Amino acid sequence: MNVKLPYVPDIPIEYVPESDPFMSAAKEFARLNATDRQMPTGSVIVKDGEIIGRGANQVALKNPLFARIHKDHFCVRRLLHVPSGQKYWLCPGCASSKQHSEARAARDVIKSGRDATGADLYLWGHWWACKPCCDAVIAVGVQKIYLLENSAQLFNRDIPGNIVGRQFS
Repeated sequence: MNVKLPYVPDIPIEYVPESDPFMSAAKEFARLNATDRQMPTGSVIVKDGEIIGRGANQVALKNPLFARIHKDHFCVRRLLHVPSGQKYWLCPGCASSKQHSEARAARDVIKSGRDATGADLYLWGHWWACKPCCDAVIAVGVQKIYLLENSAQLFNRDIPGNIVGRQFS
């Protein structure tokens, strides 16, 4: 299946299997740390075979009742048919791009004082990286993004048979 990405960065995107150790690390970080249970994502930034940054997406809704209502019944962005990656400010239940796993991993690298020049980003839980996230990881030195094989089928709500909302079931 050939799926058009909503945004294509100026760095290469490649696909790896879930058995890849860094993709597995990104998945595990999402499982343990993402607060968006509908679309949990995890990212790791890798340089010279070592993970130097980690991030998991976070949502503004901390109240479990409001989070469940957002997940099961009402999202302003979905109601208005806002494309993926746009206008996060419309819905407090959707993670702003600053709280996406990729941007959080980039900030983790900065906080640690590590040099990410020439590093790679492994993103589990989504089928593309939005422009603000790509800009954030490129700014710290990431040269390539790795996505999970078949991520467009697995994590795209518009594709029948996706696993959105059931990633860890």
